[in-house]
Amino acid sequence: MDFALSDEQLMIQESAAGFLAKASDSTAVRAAMESDRYNGELWRQIAGELCWPALIIPEDHGGLGLGFVEQAILLEQMGRRLLSSPFFASACVATPALLLSDNEALKARWLPELAAGSLTATLACSATTRAGHVLPQGVQATAEDNGWRLDGVCEAVLDGAEADLLIVAAQLTDAPNSAIGLFAVPANQPGLSRRALPTLDQTRRLGHLSLEAVQVSTEHCLHAPGAGAQLLDTTLQLAAIALACEQTGSAQQCLDLTLAYLGERQQFGRSIASFQAIKHRCADLMLEIESARSACYYAACVAHEVLGTEGDRLIAGELSEVSAVAKIHASEAFMHCAAESIQLHGGVGFTWEYDPHLYFKRARAGEQLFGNPAQHRERLAHLILEQFT
Repeated sequence: MDFALSDEQLMIQESAAGFLAKASDSTAVRAAMESDRYNGELWRQIAGELCWPALIIPEDHGGLGLGFVEQAILLEQMGRRLLSSPFFASACVATPALLLSDNEALKARWLPELAAGSLTATLACSATTRAGHVLPQGVQATAEDNGWRLDGVCEAVLDGAEADLLIVAAQLTDAPNSAIGLFAVPANQPGLSRRALPTLDQTRRLGHLSLEAVQVSTEHCLHAPGAGAQLLDTTLQLAAIALACEQTGSAQQCLDLTLAYLGERQQFGRSIASFQAIKHRCADLMLEIESARSACYYAACVAHEVLGTEGDRLIAGELSEVSAVAKIHASEAFMHCAAESIQLHGGVGFTWEYDPHLYFKRARAGEQLFGNPAQHRERLAHLILEQFT
């Protein structure tokens, strides 16, 4: 496995960094926080000119046919700039669910639109963790003639109030052991209502979904009978890896902002960056970021195999392990870097005019998304114990 970026990957990294430095600077982020909707012009540039939503979608479905590592490169740059857009929910959560789906008709129907950016999507799943496995809560699916009836609520759904397509995770009440089903539900489906939620991190939007007698046919189901739990679990693991890559970029930006400030601030007639105690704290942050980056890019390589044609090389449980390790390291590194950034900025660290508080809010909110570090450690513990039972 080669961790050095290729020339093509370096071009993706450089172009993304240059574009986002202008399109998602501090002024743009604050404007997005005050807006009720995502910036439509920015999304048209991302989708139409840069083709980022098409990155991991195969060419025969209108995509670019690249891999998860290239997407990880993009996500790291997006995290640095706190990009506020439908990209994460649509391209990093819903798209992998469709790519892993058994339903070829659904792929042919929705993937070209997702690649073009003319459609946005998300995963609607209120979940709990039990014995290291994720179980959906809130929505139940009752079997009916040639289809299903969906009833219930989904809390805190990424882009839930704006996405055009919802991948709804539900418990199948008429199936053995309350099996899990994933259904592709258009946002205009009768019986589906939704509203935006106030959030700690105003750069990432959440919605509340209510489903009342929503009728879907068997053609809306993403998977073969009995395969829903595995599909949901794999999708959430891939989403955790994607979020970890984004968090690593955010942590790096926290350190960069802090180093720039330390170089300017004077105390006792000298730059405070010259004090040994300050150097030690920054060195600790750099070590955490590099550890998180290594974990994330290894996990991205495994995710590439899962989504691509090399899945037969994947050892049992490896995706579960690497996604947990990546999310643990990235969440904790980002949280520590954001908190230290505020501390090392001194009294201005949490004022509105400076940016560290924006990263702190993103770090605290993202820490709970797709499993917090404690939940992922529990998952790792179960995976290890299963090897001895």
